[in-house]
Amino acid sequence: MQRCGIGYDVHRFAEGRPLILGGVEIPHVQGLDGHSDADALCHAIADAILGALGDHDIGFYFPPGDESIAGISSLEILREVRRIAERRGAWIHNIDSTVIAEAPKIMPHAAAMKAAIAGALGLDPHQIGIKATTNEMMGFIGRREGIAAMAVASVEVRDDRF
Repeated sequence: MQRCGIGYDVHRFAEGRPLILGGVEIPHVQGLDGHSDADALCHAIADAILGALGDHDIGFYFPPGDESIAGISSLEILREVRRIAERRGAWIHNIDSTVIAEAPKIMPHAAAMKAAIAGALGLDPHQIGIKATTNEMMGFIGRREGIAAMAVASVEVRDDRF
C-alpha cells in the first residue's frame, strides 16, 4: 500500500551555532537554535516519513528534554526513522521538500544536502527533492528570525495494519 506523510519544522536563528540544513553546514552569520543540531529540513523529512507510517512525531523518539541526545545530528535522526520504517516492513520511495528562508541562499548547497539525506535514508539522491523559497519579507521568516521547512514522503508498506 502506498502512503504519504507531511512534515513541517521551524527553528529560530541563534548566535554562536553553525547553520545545518539537510545535514550540511552552510556558511551564515547565525545557526538555528534547538536541542539537536536544529536541522529544520531533516526534522520536516523525519516527520513526513513518520506521518506516512501513521506514527508519532520525532519528539516522541527524540524528546527535546533528553540530555543524552543533546546536539544529536539530524542525519542520525533520519537513520533511526529509516530503521523504524524498515522494522515495519516499509520502504521510502521519495521525499520532496521546501526550505523557506530569506537568507542564506539554499540552492547552491542542494546537491550536497540531497547526498547527505539520501545516504541517511538509504536512497539515491534523485529520490530527494529540495526546493527553496523566501517568505517575501513577511512574518518571522521575512524578518530573518528563523527558517522553516516542509516535506512530503512517499512510503510503501506491506501491511496497513501496523
